[in-house]
Amino acid sequence: MADIKELKSIATQVRRDVLRMVHGAQSGHPGGPLGCADLFAALYFSVLKHDSKNFKMEGKDEDLFFLSNGHLSAGWYSVLSRSGYFDTAELKTFRAIDSRLQGHPATEEGLPGIRVASGSLGQGLSVAIGAALSKKLNRDPHLVYCLMGDGEQQEGQIWEAAMFGAGRKVDNLIGIVDYNGKQIDGPVDEVMPLGNLKAKWEAFGWEVLEMNGNIMEEVLETLEKAKGLCGKQKPVLILMHTEMGYGVDFMMGTHEWHGKPPNDEQFEKAMANFEETLGDY
Repeated sequence: MADIKELKSIATQVRRDVLRMVHGAQSGHPGGPLGCADLFAALYFSVLKHDSKNFKMEGKDEDLFFLSNGHLSAGWYSVLSRSGYFDTAELKTFRAIDSRLQGHPATEEGLPGIRVASGSLGQGLSVAIGAALSKKLNRDPHLVYCLMGDGEQQEGQIWEAAMFGAGRKVDNLIGIVDYNGKQIDGPVDEVMPLGNLKAKWEAFGWEVLEMNGNIMEEVLETLEKAKGLCGKQKPVLILMHTEMGYGVDFMMGTHEWHGKPPNDEQFEKAMANFEETLGDY
């Protein structure tokens, strides 16, 4: 289990990986995974109980993670490779034809760590609830985690899943919303206002926590608190406040880098924000 200093170093490397992947492919989504790099690092190097060397689709006797907002794939691929699911050299193939690292995670290529195709927004929480119920039926005490976007909260299926999860007391599930206030078409509250999202999830019967997703200490503390709330008849939801494009000075504070790759000059400028930590691929 990595300590705080190591986790921050890993998160920095994840951000470097994201920039290299999206720039290399000249396609992809840098903003979201830059904002969620701290969460990805915390999950895969401290929180999740998982076995990267013996990946099995059924996921028995280990924690499971589902990425509902699949366009954040570059960040997920980074932590999967760096925690041992596949060689980091494969990150070079991001979004290439016949690559296992497609723009949205998929299963037909057989990439270790991926259990469901995702990116069709609104569906991931339903899948996670199914997996959590399966663990209950099998008397598997491990937990299921699901990351969603805030723009994704505009999808009706999210709220059907929210009702079902609370109604069936799926209390081995931790949902996380990347609450950066931005989506591809602009500020979330201009595209379709979410209102009081905390009050809505609580009204649907979930235990709700909030955290700053760009402060590693707070991420770890809140995830531990969420784990402590499991097993108490309610699913848990974390509203994770992040900054889209976090760490890259010219990418923060705007939705413009949601799904736009940097050119060569922008890439060099962006990479200058971060020191190499674990070694680039």
